[in-house]
Amino acid sequence: MEARASSKRRLPAGRKADLAAYVEHEGEVTVGGLAEHFGVSIDTIRRDLDQLDREGVVIRTHGGAVSPEGQLKDRALDVRLRMQTEEKEKIARLAAGLIDDGAVVMLNAGTTTLAVARALRNHRDLTIATNNLRIPAEISPSAFRDLYVFGGAVRAITQATTGPVAFTMTPGGPEVDIRCDLALIAVGAVDEEGFSTSNLGDATMMAEMIQRAERTAILADSSKFGRRLFAQVTTLDRVDYVVTDSPPAPAFATALAQAEVQLLTP
Repeated sequence: MEARASSKRRLPAGRKADLAAYVEHEGEVTVGGLAEHFGVSIDTIRRDLDQLDREGVVIRTHGGAVSPEGQLKDRALDVRLRMQTEEKEKIARLAAGLIDDGAVVMLNAGTTTLAVARALRNHRDLTIATNNLRIPAEISPSAFRDLYVFGGAVRAITQATTGPVAFTMTPGGPEVDIRCDLALIAVGAVDEEGFSTSNLGDATMMAEMIQRAERTAILADSSKFGRRLFAQVTTLDRVDYVVTDSPPAPAFATALAQAEVQLLTP
C-alpha cells in the first residue's frame, strides 16, 4: 500500500511535463478537471498552469488553459490574442506593405487583421470596411479617411459581425455596390485544396469580400498550414497573395506557384 502511494507521487517537474502533454492532447482543460486527473489540489494546478503559461507552453484562460497548438476549434478572442503573437506581427508588417495610401481595403475578423490594423499607423487616407468590431479601437485615427463596419449578427467569441457584405443609403433601400482595392482575409486553416474556417457564416462573408476585391491577400501563420476546417472559403487560384511568417512545405509552395499565388514571408 505504501509503495503504491509512493509510486503516484511525482516531482513537480515531472508533473508539469505530464500536465503540458495532457493539455496539448486535450486542447482545452479546466483547473478542476486537471486537479482530479492528477490527484493534486486546485491551488497546485493553478501554480503549475501559471508557470507553464509564463514559459509559453500553455495559454492560461479563466478557469483553465488551452494548448497553443489546439486551434481547430473556435477560441475566445482574449485567448487568440495571446497565440502566435510574434508571427502575427510579422504577417501584419508584410500585409501593410501591400497597401497604398488612399486605398480602399476590406479586413475580416481575426487577431491577425487586428495586428494589420495596428501596423497601418503610418498610412493615410485609407477607406476601410470591416466586420471586425475591434478594429475601430485598434487603428490609428490618422490612418483612415472613412471607416465602415458591416452590420449583421454579432458573434461574441470573435467580436465580429456575420452577415451580408453590403450597405444601404437609406433604411430598407437598395444595396450600394461596393468594391475594394485589396481584401485582407485571415483564415483558420490552409491546405492544397484552399482556405477554410470553422464557421459557415464567417466563410460566406469572407468569400464575398474576396469577390468584391481587385486583389486578395490571405493571412495565415504557419500553424494554420496542412489543416482543413468545416467551411471552405475559397480555392488557391482565387487569391493573389498568401502572407505568412515562415516558408511552408515544398508541396504547398509548389501548389501556390501553380495557382499563380505570390507567397510573402519575412
